[in-house]
Amino acid sequence: MSIHTDAQTVIQRALKACLPDQAVRRALEGKEFGSGRVFLVAIGKAAWQMASCAAGILGDRLEAGVVVTKHDHSQGDIPHCTIIEGGHPVPDEGSFRGTRAAMDLVRDLKAEDTVVFLVSGGGSALFESPLIPEEELEALTQELLGCGADIVEMNTIRKRISAVKGGRFAQLCAPAKVYSIVLSDILGDPLDMIASGPAYPDQSTCQQALAIAEKYHLHLSDQARELLTHETPKTLDNVETVITGSVRELCAAAGEACRELGYEPVLLTDQLCCQAKEAGSFLASIAKTHQDDGRSLAFLAGGETVVQLTGHGKGGRNQELALSAAEGISGLADTLIFSLGSDGTDGPTDAAGGIVDGTTKARLEEVGLKIHQVLAENDAYPALEKVDALIRTGPTGTNVNDVAVVLIKR
Repeated sequence: MSIHTDAQTVIQRALKACLPDQAVRRALEGKEFGSGRVFLVAIGKAAWQMASCAAGILGDRLEAGVVVTKHDHSQGDIPHCTIIEGGHPVPDEGSFRGTRAAMDLVRDLKAEDTVVFLVSGGGSALFESPLIPEEELEALTQELLGCGADIVEMNTIRKRISAVKGGRFAQLCAPAKVYSIVLSDILGDPLDMIASGPAYPDQSTCQQALAIAEKYHLHLSDQARELLTHETPKTLDNVETVITGSVRELCAAAGEACRELGYEPVLLTDQLCCQAKEAGSFLASIAKTHQDDGRSLAFLAGGETVVQLTGHGKGGRNQELALSAAEGISGLADTLIFSLGSDGTDGPTDAAGGIVDGTTKARLEEVGLKIHQVLAENDAYPALEKVDALIRTGPTGTNVNDVAVVLIKR
């Protein structure tokens, strides 16, 4: 098989291993909810997949549910559930409407009732009831996405300008119990940061939020700046949380697939957190170092990089990583680097990521494109599309960060 065929096999097997169905099943089967009513709220890019599995298990015990997921991520009706699609990475009217529906669902519950709360990455944008004007929230989200802030810094800000983040949704559910099943998309699995922790006590502080605003010179209205000084819930007594799925599982599955294909897998990190362009350059350096080892090797890095916007193009962090790597591995034989988001979408595009080899740079130059210029414009998507170097999986139903893999076939 060719190295590109190997890469596609690794991608498919890794994603299949991280679908949330079995994780939800393990968390719910045999779970007792007493005599009260059972409601379901699912948020995030994996919300449909998680909710579909949960509804099948709960059956007639499920009174009603609300599912809030990204546009085009719904795969059909779910019994007893209303499905609403919203914007990601910037919240839109669908996000706000879906959140209002969830808030209405959990009003006036009783102590014997239970809310099964299914949380996956993307919930910070999809599950939102802002305490500032919606237009201001959208502008602030765009600013946070473009300034280079990491996901923890972004969520520290977003918690304080929201009626549902930072434990506040659990407060709305009280006195009902909340059984929260969380699919992690943040390094180290910090429960208060995944989807901005709607049902988990917030560990961040007002001082940290104000420091982040100062660090990135955020443009805040007086109202928004005042909200940053309001502390979030630090204790919640009505929540039980189960965490399942993470980038560690994604890396392990990719590594095992590489081994089965004859590569010797090496996990570099499952905590990758840096500029996407820097990660691509680093992985290319790894590839160059091991060209003469005489073995088929696979180097894996899981995590979530960031992009600092310097241009006005179209792309995502995984596409930028791959494009940057293409510069470094130019001319290398049987060497390939790919990077993809496990949810099947990378930034505001229909691609999951990018895949490059030793010929990619030359093929880009044949169509008049210089990698450094494309990266300066943050325009990786159309560039990679021109040389058939985009990874397209469609929405996968899961969301456990990103994985980048270097393959050297010998």
